[in-house]
Amino acid sequence: MDEAVPLEVIEQRIDYRFQDQRLLAQALVHASVASVRTASNERLEFLGDAILGAVVCDHLYRRFPNDLEGELTKIKSNAVSRKVCAEIAVELGLADAVQLGKGMGDRTNLPQSLLAALFESVIGAVYLDGGIEPARAIILRLLDARIGESARLGHQQNFKSVLQQALQQRELGTPVYVVLEEKGPDHAKCFEICVEIGARRFKGCWGMSKKSAEQQAALEALVELGVVERIEGGDIRVLPMSGPT
Repeated sequence: MDEAVPLEVIEQRIDYRFQDQRLLAQALVHASVASVRTASNERLEFLGDAILGAVVCDHLYRRFPNDLEGELTKIKSNAVSRKVCAEIAVELGLADAVQLGKGMGDRTNLPQSLLAALFESVIGAVYLDGGIEPARAIILRLLDARIGESARLGHQQNFKSVLQQALQQRELGTPVYVVLEEKGPDHAKCFEICVEIGARRFKGCWGMSKKSAEQQAALEALVELGVVERIEGGDIRVLPMSGPT
């Protein structure tokens, strides 16, 4: 296994310098190599998960004062999923510094659950070292774009489903989602996708996953078809449906 990168490199990547670097070191120790389980990052993961959830919930509560509990829950679930935590761990290169047992293989192909745990453990370590404010700053800096994207999807309104229903009512056929372009490394690809309905192609949209890009592309098609409209504040309103256009 390659040599782990120095802890100072991880500090640079997360933009935080530890007063007690031993906390960061423990956040990067997997149970497979720890002398005892309490020396691994499991307890820090437990704490970091709670801090992550609390910070995001507080942020959503203040950022979306008119949203109901169910809408806030859906945004949180999308923006702070296990998959997202693993993606952030990859973006920060936390696997470069993790200490693993020999039976775990190398650092280049770690399971999603292990990667997510690394991010949560680091958040727990930052919280113990510097308190809630530096932890909050790191969390919101890394999650802000994902929270914004989740909210822009109409607080989880399924625009693909709305488009399907609208086309059926208007007898316009079935939408086809076409990938126009891909950018970025394999672990953090972005996609531009458009909707085609028969011979008509609608505006392409970018997303941090195919699913989110398809939702945005469906929304663009709905706007062009006059099924929905954008209103003040970036929200979406579904218009009464008319006949075929």
